[in-house]
Amino acid sequence: MPVVSSPKNIDLVILAGGKGTRIKALLGVYPKPMLKFNGKHFIQYIINNASKYNFKRIIILCGFRHKILFKKFHKKIINLTEVICIREKKLLGTAGALSNLTRLKVADFVLVNGDTMFDVNIDKLISSLDKKKIGVVALTKNKNQKNKKLNNLDLEKKLICIKQNSRLMNGGVYFFKKKIFDYICKQNSSLENDLLPKLIKQKKINGIFFENFFIDIGSRHYLKLAGRKLKNQFEKPAVFLDRDGVINYDYGYVHQIKNFKFRPGVLSGLKYLQNKKYYLFIVTNQAGIGKKKFKESDFFELHEEINNKLKKFNIFINDIQYSPFHPKAKIKKYKKNSLMRKPGNKMINNIMSNWDLKYRKSFMIGDKVTDKLAAKKSKIKFFYAEKNFYKQIKSIINNY
Repeated sequence: MPVVSSPKNIDLVILAGGKGTRIKALLGVYPKPMLKFNGKHFIQYIINNASKYNFKRIIILCGFRHKILFKKFHKKIINLTEVICIREKKLLGTAGALSNLTRLKVADFVLVNGDTMFDVNIDKLISSLDKKKIGVVALTKNKNQKNKKLNNLDLEKKLICIKQNSRLMNGGVYFFKKKIFDYICKQNSSLENDLLPKLIKQKKINGIFFENFFIDIGSRHYLKLAGRKLKNQFEKPAVFLDRDGVINYDYGYVHQIKNFKFRPGVLSGLKYLQNKKYYLFIVTNQAGIGKKKFKESDFFELHEEINNKLKKFNIFINDIQYSPFHPKAKIKKYKKNSLMRKPGNKMINNIMSNWDLKYRKSFMIGDKVTDKLAAKKSKIKFFYAEKNFYKQIKSIINNY
């Protein structure tokens, strides 16, 4: 498995502005990406799956029923990445909508459809871009050769070509360089039917094939299968980890990489958990922010450094929840008893509400009684951190 890179200067853009005319009767008042499967919004699956790449920002292009998406996601922080919603005041289609990105000074970006899920390796997609091209598209198997929604495409020496009855089709995941904005106009146009054919004709785009999980909720036929397929692909057990004293030595208000040191067995233990198909979550009290011991930006910068270290071993954290609250905080908005602060369990519950988890196999490791109480409130098993993380994890998994 290739090492996942951190495209910290690259935005993730999600197209979520369509009306869903093919399944309009099933949508009711909701935009298509907000359809629920297994109690989770479809767009949440997309965001969760992308969270390991640590994008600069996640930008949702909204149109139809935009207020619902704004209320749920705008200005939210997911795995330390800010989510921003942009409203299309006038629906301009899947290509015209991209002109709105200039309002946020977007440069290079990964683009995904809000009604399809294609689990591609983003690092590999980005690195596959030919230096002379301005974009690359991920292709998947064309299991329905009559499907014209995503165009029937093929590859000829990595170049994309339109081909009827092709064995491949557009997977709805792209990487574009900033130069793409020279080809986008503020008028109604389709990415699939207008922009892509133009780029293909001018040989400005190449492609790469992935034989990975793919699902489309844009039609009634695939909609019926979506819940079960998503559950089979993404429902996993999880380990909830306190940070200081569990992942690293607790020297008190750790906020710089020079003072961050992994405890024995942590790297091998995290890798073991990941290989066993466990989600890795961090839930950490960070009262030092509220007490002005260090800045919130220091916390973010430290975790960027931690992620860089973990990626060298192809380990990634799926989500991080942190609490800057404390009754004696010096920053007014953080000076209170909050359920976000352990022994409160809101950090754990926030993760539980957004991810498909196998609860019976999930557990938490902490080093304080407040960790134990938070786990108890969320009804997950708890273990105090032992001297060697790897040995402890292996023992827990083998005895579960």
